[in-house]
Amino acid sequence: MPRISLLISFLLLFTSPAALSQQSGFDPSTVLDKWRSTVLSGDSSALAALYTQNPPPSLSTSTGKPLSLADELQFWTAWKSKGLTDLTYDIAESQAPEAKLHLLLLQLTLTLKEGDSLRKQYIVLAQGWVQRGDQQFIAVSQHTPAARLRPPLKNKKIYDSSADPNHQIAQALLTATAAHKRVLVVFGGNWCFDCHVLDEALHSLEIAPTLNKSFEVVHIDIGNMDKNLDVAKRYDVPLDRGVPAIAVLDSDGNLLFSQKRGEFEAARSLGAEDILAFLNQWKPLSR
Repeated sequence: MPRISLLISFLLLFTSPAALSQQSGFDPSTVLDKWRSTVLSGDSSALAALYTQNPPPSLSTSTGKPLSLADELQFWTAWKSKGLTDLTYDIAESQAPEAKLHLLLLQLTLTLKEGDSLRKQYIVLAQGWVQRGDQQFIAVSQHTPAARLRPPLKNKKIYDSSADPNHQIAQALLTATAAHKRVLVVFGGNWCFDCHVLDEALHSLEIAPTLNKSFEVVHIDIGNMDKNLDVAKRYDVPLDRGVPAIAVLDSDGNLLFSQKRGEFEAARSLGAEDILAFLNQWKPLSR
């Protein structure tokens, strides 16, 4: 399970708004529209021409694993054969830490056609563009895996390593009893990319209303797969099948569901409709 790299945080923290004035004339929409149209075309040669040649670009996945230029080009040009019909971007951050270098943090939405239906994939992309004469080239690129749920932009602290899980669950049960809710116990760690994807989804406009109406959520930290294992065992959750892993309790603390087959381990492959179906299946009956 991949971790969210420090590079994206670096792009957010390394620079200051005042630095934007250091690179006059840089228009993010101009370079991004050109990059976007090239990805949509699936033209590998045209895309390669957008990257620096000497020195070569610094390319990596969100885990920090280095990528060759060939791998980078394959990742982006392969979308056309997967049915890519549209690609849109939102600029989350746009900063210039030094002259002739501009850093962008982007939320990408890819629309793919499958038969008669359309589906969306989401990617967070960090790019560093440099000026060479009167042209701009990509010198740094790092992206998250594609996900059916929108990836988070920041590596939030979801799991509290110092928390007592028994106290967490007891408090959630008290609240659930008073509010006629159930308790969603989510095992995972802050290092887990899919844990962040799931948490982002649970806070989304599509899912949050259903979640907040019917569930109290408890996040149980598992460390590096070596913490609170007894709690996971108590709720019959096999952590060796991956995290995030979920158990559902009624307001009396009785176990209603425990994740056995890694259903949420690859949260990025789930759609909002999948999570809503799960929540609707296990929400309390109306009084």
